Amino acid sequence: MNRKHRKIVDAVFTVPTLASIKFADLEKLLTSLGAEKMEGRGSRVAFVTASGNKWEAHRPHPGEEAKKYQIESVRDFVATLLESKNE
Repeated sequence: MNRKHRKIVDAVFTVPTLASIKFADLEKLLTSLGAEKMEGRGSRVAFVTASGNKWEAHRPHPGEEAKKYQIESVRDFVATLLESKNE
């Protein structure tokens, strides 16, 4: 994980939840942590780990920033990815 990914992780776990994280940055972070990206129909995207954990979301539009509820839901997913990396 590079410095930019570390900054995104810090932003994801910031409380209160930030509304300025770009969804594309979340996608890059999740793929760098080993999650496989699966494109759905339209703006749908899912990330699946080797252990079967899954996170699904719609890409925000017309803006670029992830919604607060998306960032809050991705926290647990990122936490499991980081735990599996440390094992």
